[in-house]
Amino acid sequence: MQNTVTPTHCPYCALQCGMNLTPAADGTVEVGERADFPVNRGALCGKGRTAPQVLASGARLTSPLVRSADGALVPAGWDEALDRIAGGLARTRAERGADAVGVFGGGGLTNEKAYALGKFARVVLGTSQIDYNGRFCMSSAAAAGTKAFGLDRGLPFPLEDIPRTGCVILVGSNPAETMPPSLRYFTELRENGGTLIVVDPRRTRTAEQADLHLAPRPGTDLALALGMLHLVVAEGRVDERYVEERTAGWEEARAAAMAHWPEYVERITGVSVPELREAVRLFCAPEAAMVLTARGPEQQAKGTDTVGAWINLCLATGRAGRPLSGYGCLTGQGNGQGGREHGQKADQLPGYRRLTDPAARLHVAGVWGVDPDSLPGPGRSAYELLDALGTDVRALLLMGSNPVVSAPRAAHVEERIRSLDFLAVCDVVLSETAALADVVLPVTQWAEETGTTTNLEGRVLLRRRAVTPPDGVRGDLEVLHGLADRLGVEKGFPTEPEEVFEELRRASAGGPADYSGIDYRRLGEGNGVFWPCPAPGSEGPPHPGTPRLFLDRFATGDGRARFAAVAHRPSAEEPDEAYPVLLTTGRVLAQYQSGAQTRRVAELNNAAPGPFVELHPRLAARLGAAEGDPLAVVSRRGRAVAPARITTGIRPDTVFMPFHWPGEGRANTLTNPALDPTSRMPEFKVCAVRVEVAR
Repeated sequence: MQNTVTPTHCPYCALQCGMNLTPAADGTVEVGERADFPVNRGALCGKGRTAPQVLASGARLTSPLVRSADGALVPAGWDEALDRIAGGLARTRAERGADAVGVFGGGGLTNEKAYALGKFARVVLGTSQIDYNGRFCMSSAAAAGTKAFGLDRGLPFPLEDIPRTGCVILVGSNPAETMPPSLRYFTELRENGGTLIVVDPRRTRTAEQADLHLAPRPGTDLALALGMLHLVVAEGRVDERYVEERTAGWEEARAAAMAHWPEYVERITGVSVPELREAVRLFCAPEAAMVLTARGPEQQAKGTDTVGAWINLCLATGRAGRPLSGYGCLTGQGNGQGGREHGQKADQLPGYRRLTDPAARLHVAGVWGVDPDSLPGPGRSAYELLDALGTDVRALLLMGSNPVVSAPRAAHVEERIRSLDFLAVCDVVLSETAALADVVLPVTQWAEETGTTTNLEGRVLLRRRAVTPPDGVRGDLEVLHGLADRLGVEKGFPTEPEEVFEELRRASAGGPADYSGIDYRRLGEGNGVFWPCPAPGSEGPPHPGTPRLFLDRFATGDGRARFAAVAHRPSAEEPDEAYPVLLTTGRVLAQYQSGAQTRRVAELNNAAPGPFVELHPRLAARLGAAEGDPLAVVSRRGRAVAPARITTGIRPDTVFMPFHWPGEGRANTLTNPALDPTSRMPEFKVCAVRVEVAR
């Protein structure tokens, strides 16, 4: 290896922190600070610092694996593995039709891979059955943002605006543990005289930094937002001129909010009326303010309405489409933003175009060189696709996801995966899902390949290849090229990322997420470009990108933002005599998503060795449980067992479990797959359980 420094980006969360990688003579890779990158200014969390450890051959796959006659996964050559996959997909398509073949992607795939995977599904396989695990992360915020503003981009402003605003309401987010380098933005906000309000049923490390912590009952964030809007109206804090000039639908939304008076909201949420009034006062006092949501309010069967209610609060007070103000979603996965923009989602084409839009189909089909009528229509959403495995969908190609651990009602999903006629998985490690496959392909990682990602701000970034992958490992683009060729499509699936990106630019041109003015040269010379960034005219200067959206108009037909007329409703599953406690789930500092990669790093495992059940001392006393006792948490879908962790930092009616682990402590064995009617987001964040000491 050459002892050179390569500036690149972390493979984990949507901050996409900048880092420098230097290969050492002994084959290891050193991580260094990259202070010039504005998002993290050199800071890295433990996951980022230790990310190169997963590059080591002992932690990852280095040979294709195929299922032998005796049921074991055994090493095989690439030709044999690709032949088996192509044969399995082709056989299923011939016997049962194109929609009997499914494709499942991931929010960690680069833009190039997400684009190529969506094209592969629709052009080579001809299937409508494609979705990705990003559906589980921010789809409710995307749906609400699109309804309100005409366009979804996680943050419509850069992170650097947060310390300069007057107040931030952070709803259902714990960046101190999920994206630690971002916490400094909130610390600087308070140092500058601004205020931070955190809404979370747990007193997290982030909530401890807040000026005001509201701890609502899980599943009641919608009522909380409506109660605050009620008080905005009752106290005369509505920005009437803004509402008149820049919005539509206010009267209906106002009427809905007025049905949620403070005492009623207090009974629903457990947040006191004085706390509600203080939150409204803090939010409305400064000239500028923001609301930022994450998975807490979004991963609910009413997540779209819940986010819509928080957007209403911004609109009624004139806090959207103005400098240092607005609503934003803190996207979770590394390329969760770009991953949903370029075609691996069931209902979308590249550039954030709608699959049902004839003009969008015509444009993309022209780039792909196919008949628009040949493109299938929308398919099933992520959970619905997983639920259909083994029945309607009989073969599956899966890239960069681990639904055996990460999907709701996970035991059922595992059963459906086991029932498939054929499963092929492309992954870096032998995940719990890959272990069930007929064929497993070892693919390159972030530091071994070049490609683009789009962070939570909408900043398109270039990840650069820093090291050579091990022998026996290939890139996902090479996999799709090889499969397409075997399935009769010899052209259209290049293996070079830059060539794929050039096609992506053309496919996105003129769409809501327009990347046509961005190229690798430009990304390599700077710190990213914010979309939309259309291509310039024949003689015009390059478009600068769009760090801040909506300052002049919203992306709707008339330029006005839309209020959402929404009302509180119960969660899909409320506590009862048999299941009297609420379960909520989330992440911990040292692990990431399903843990498939971070659980292979000793330092991270030492910090977070396994699952636990967090509960209040009053609940522990009722159960007769002591710290560390094994607790069984039981829902209508299954049972999980993990040690008790007793803390006053959680509501007495609620328990919390992190979802990074498989096996007996798998939190998603318990979670409810009830779906939001608009976003099709499952209700991960609230379900009814009973808790007992495991005997």
